Amino acid sequence: MLYLLIKALVSGAIVATVSEVAKRSPALGALVVSLPLTSLLAFVWFYRDAGDTESIAALSQSTFWFILPSLPMFLVLPVLLRAGLGFWLALGLCCLLTVSLYFAMSWALARFGISL
Repeated sequence: MLYLLIKALVSGAIVATVSEVAKRSPALGALVVSLPLTSLLAFVWFYRDAGDTESIAALSQSTFWFILPSLPMFLVLPVLLRAGLGFWLALGLCCLLTVSLYFAMSWALARFGISL
């Protein structure tokens, strides 16, 4: 239980730090957000828990394929916000777009024999 608490605190501290950095410098905040910190933390925690490098390799490969359909959100969100949509509506629409693209990516990869 202590280990789970440590994982949560370390992960949460990184998110809080990014939020604070972004308040002072949006560009620096964007740089930190663009780093694969979540993925790296997941790899480290997963390796420490299981020690199974093949599972980590599969996780890493699947992560790559799921990053691609998430990228349009970072272009669509500012367009929607600048067009006057409220933050929550724009964010919700971007989430729907991303989920739709995840399904499309999964379908397309399956057609090429790539299973995630």
